[in-house]
Amino acid sequence: MSVKVAITQKPPVLLNLEASITKAVEIISEAASNGAQLIVFPEAYLPGYPTWIWRLSPGKDMGLSNTLHSKLRENSVDLKSDDLDRICDAAREHQVVVVMGMNERDSDFSGSTLFNTLVVIGTDGSVLNHHRKMMPTNPERMVWGMGDASGLKVVDTPYGRIGTLICWENYMPLARYSLFAQDIDIYIAPTWDSGDVWVSSMNHIAREGGCWVLSTATAMTGSDVPNDFPERSTLFDDNEWINPGDAVVIKPFGGVVAGPMHEEKEILYADIDPEEARRSRKALDVAGHYNRPDIFNLEVDISSKPAIKFVGEN
Repeated sequence: MSVKVAITQKPPVLLNLEASITKAVEIISEAASNGAQLIVFPEAYLPGYPTWIWRLSPGKDMGLSNTLHSKLRENSVDLKSDDLDRICDAAREHQVVVVMGMNERDSDFSGSTLFNTLVVIGTDGSVLNHHRKMMPTNPERMVWGMGDASGLKVVDTPYGRIGTLICWENYMPLARYSLFAQDIDIYIAPTWDSGDVWVSSMNHIAREGGCWVLSTATAMTGSDVPNDFPERSTLFDDNEWINPGDAVVIKPFGGVVAGPMHEEKEILYADIDPEEARRSRKALDVAGHYNRPDIFNLEVDISSKPAIKFVGEN
């Protein structure tokens, strides 16, 4: 079965959730009109990756950092609300699977802690999986809380079995193995990383896991930062490439088949065959015949870890 995938690296409207959702719906429509069945968005696409954290000093720039964090919180996605409805409706209308990165606000508890989240949306518009980044990287810990493993799942879709990890989660061997052990066809790695080293890592994962690997960051220049962004001219230059994108598709057992799409604010397309993943594991199946469960034992706690549980009488 051939599946057409689309990986977008077009930029969102940074710190504007409604405008970013509008862009996402437009991208879904464009990709679907070009025959795409699986559409992948970058890490934290809604309403944009907080790239300023790599440019601000935690102590010196605390005032600006707090201002930006407040604006990010106000424009983050609450999955208990109708925030994602337009994207879910677009997936259902076009009969596509959408993998969407977002900043998530959990309204069930404090309402203040944000999470770096990926959701897989099925062709019926339902959320098939909800994964929160388990370990934010370096200054990201000033923005996002740590997720649990409740979303460390591979889910069935009409276009293959899909699993996801976010950015440097892909350097966590046990997290990767947890997906490999679930008969994965398509491994999706939205990121803010880019360049030759990242692409070589994706190649390694495709070989190690015997699966298709799809990855991208957001292709973005300083000119894409909205004019009302606080202290915009201090942080960004209109002509600089903040991130080159580097969307890529890698086949099972390694080998780039599309991309990397470098410094282009576009959509990368490729045709893939999910069955090729299963065929590739005949020689090397690290969770199957190439495993030694008599020696190694991995236990993964996939239960949800809420901040608080209330017990007793109402």
